[in-house]
Amino acid sequence: MFVAIRVRGTVGLRKDIEDTMKMLRLNRPNHCVILPKNDMTEGMLRKVHNYITWGDITDENLEKLIEKRGRLKGNKKIEKSKVKDYISEIKKANSLKVMDLVPVIRLNPPLKGFKKTKLHYPKGALGYRKDKINELLLRMM
Repeated sequence: MFVAIRVRGTVGLRKDIEDTMKMLRLNRPNHCVILPKNDMTEGMLRKVHNYITWGDITDENLEKLIEKRGRLKGNKKIEKSKVKDYISEIKKANSLKVMDLVPVIRLNPPLKGFKKTKLHYPKGALGYRKDKINELLLRMM
């Protein structure tokens, strides 16, 4: 599965990029979504690569992310005993659109900040990071 995080804001976005961001549910900076790994999703991510960063999430980090920052509808925290159930449902559906989970995860800005927000990885914060996205997620939780 992919995890995508919006890095840059909304000012000056072209209409087609803004529409793609809405389809990905990345409405604000530091919002995060879990997406299925397929060609259609990858095409959408490549279209908005100048505004987001994304990569492949590990199972351990997915569990930490859901436990710490995942929310149920009504902004309720997830009980630690039910985290494993939600993880198995997320893996089956390849998305956060399961049960009563909120599909967007709000994150803090990363500790020690982003690198440069106008350059692509590894010099900056944007683009495809492969499995290095897990380090960024840990800094943002």
